Amino acid sequence: MATLHALDIPDELYAQLQELAKAENSSIEAQVIKILRQALQKIAEEQEQRKNVLKILEESRLRRESRRSDVEWPDSTALIREDRDR
Repeated sequence: MATLHALDIPDELYAQLQELAKAENSSIEAQVIKILRQALQKIAEEQEQRKNVLKILEESRLRRESRRSDVEWPDSTALIREDRDR
């Protein structure tokens, strides 16, 4: 297992880590590892969501570009007016 040395941790942050470790009956090191693991998991999930959004946007763009351009689409304003006049 690799060793990571963190320097210059603010006293208030260290105190919070101590309180959390004590509340969960574990060491400060275990809490730091747990927090890092959770943060990295959240980052990975957010990146996956971004990839999904980009994929959906790309599919939408491709669908829009593949529509036939030689078809004359009706004017939406005229359709709305026609519907309201009924």
